[in-house]
Amino acid sequence: MKRLWTPAWVVRHVAMVVLVVAFLALGWWQISRAASGNTLSWAYAFEWPIFAGFVVFVWWREVRLALRGDAAGPDPSTGAPAPASDGPTGAVDGRPAVRRPVRAARVAVADGAEDGELVAYNHYLSWLNANPGAKPGDYPG
Repeated sequence: MKRLWTPAWVVRHVAMVVLVVAFLALGWWQISRAASGNTLSWAYAFEWPIFAGFVVFVWWREVRLALRGDAAGPDPSTGAPAPASDGPTGAVDGRPAVRRPVRAARVAVADGAEDGELVAYNHYLSWLNANPGAKPGDYPG
C-alpha cells in the first residue's frame, strides 16, 4: 500500500476526487436546469454521472495495476504493463517470447524505372538541405 502514497499517486487520488465531485455537481446542475424546462439538459443530467463513473473506473484499474506490482515494468511501446514471464525461457502464458517478424509485401519497380514520388521526395529533401533557414511551406515545387 505504500506505493499508493507517493507524490504522483496523491495527485492522482486528489484529481479523482475533484473530478468525481465536479462531474456529479455538474449533473445535479443539469437536473435543476432540466426540471425548470430545458429538455436538452436531461441528456447532460445522465452524461455527467457517467463521466464520474468512468473516472472511478480508470482510477480503480490503475490502483489494481499498481498493487499487482509487475516487476517487468511498463511496455515502452504501449505504456501497458508487461505480462509476467513463466521461467527463464521468457515464455508468457505458454507462448514463446520471440515471435516471427511481420512480413510486409513490397511493390516491385520495373527495372530501370524510378518511382516518381520517391524522386519528388528526394528533391524536396535536397532543397531543404540546401536552404537550412527555410520552412517546409517555402518549398517552390
